[in-house]
Amino acid sequence: MEDTLLLGSEGIRKTILHGGTGDIPKLITGAKVTFHFRTQLCDDDRTVIDDSKVAGTPMEIVIGNMFKLDVWETLLASMRIGEVAEFWCDTIHTGVYPLVSKSMRRITEGKDPVDWHIHTCGMANMFAYHSLGYDDLDELMKEPKPLYFVLELLRVQQPSEYNRESWALSDEERLKVVPVLHGQGNKLYKQGHYQEATQKYKEAIICIKNVQTKKKAWEVQWLKLEKMANTLTLNYCQCLLRMEEYYEVIEHTSDIINQHPGVVKAFYLRGKAHLEVWNEAEAQQDFSRVLDLDPSMKKAVKKNLAVLTMRMEEKNQEDRDTYKGMF
Repeated sequence: MEDTLLLGSEGIRKTILHGGTGDIPKLITGAKVTFHFRTQLCDDDRTVIDDSKVAGTPMEIVIGNMFKLDVWETLLASMRIGEVAEFWCDTIHTGVYPLVSKSMRRITEGKDPVDWHIHTCGMANMFAYHSLGYDDLDELMKEPKPLYFVLELLRVQQPSEYNRESWALSDEERLKVVPVLHGQGNKLYKQGHYQEATQKYKEAIICIKNVQTKKKAWEVQWLKLEKMANTLTLNYCQCLLRMEEYYEVIEHTSDIINQHPGVVKAFYLRGKAHLEVWNEAEAQQDFSRVLDLDPSMKKAVKKNLAVLTMRMEEKNQEDRDTYKGMF
């Protein structure tokens, strides 16, 4: 069954491929919409860019939650449950699709789509590195094109009908849940459940970063959120130390130090991570900086430097034994 019509929005054409059932549901703010999508180029082969069915997971968006590709809310608002429709969308609606696609692909690959430890947005990163990491998306970013979106509406849940995860919350709700997640992470850390604790800390950081992106950088509200995020990131790094993820600790603490060079705990944790991977000079430099910033840390620093000396002596002896007789 086909029914081609022009939607009220400029630059959109809809073709119904399979009719749905019932009335068109109301997509109020906070409603969660679950659907499958397929994105295709407007070429002779209808080249497929992304397909949620191939990825194996339907897409979910929350209405009014500032989803980057806002045209999808317009398209879904015209559909019935079970309906399958094809939408031709002009470039005025598709310019940000490569950024959205990158995030969705990273989720499918099991990677973090938010890149919360990087203090720049996705667009800024793209200009810094001249790539989104996918050749087809880079091409589409350089030269935006009209696209076909084939959508299948699976389910609409009103705000009271589902347990809202942190990504589906309003900014006010996100800030309320941060101390709860922080407390849960601390409790799990004390119990030795480091992996579970990292998830709580990470979720709290993502909540903060989502709110922070809407604030003006380096102003009072932004800085308050930055301090909260840094505290959680350092707790996250303490878990990583326990999990022997030393290079990741160095990465996250270096990010904080580059932005805020007076954070003592960042230098201390980075020093401990350098110690564990035998970066002698770097560890000594970080622990020295700890003492400069907070002389009361002298006892803890002295203990770590003693461990560093012992580790380096053991490593040097192992190296001597390994190369003995080779020359």
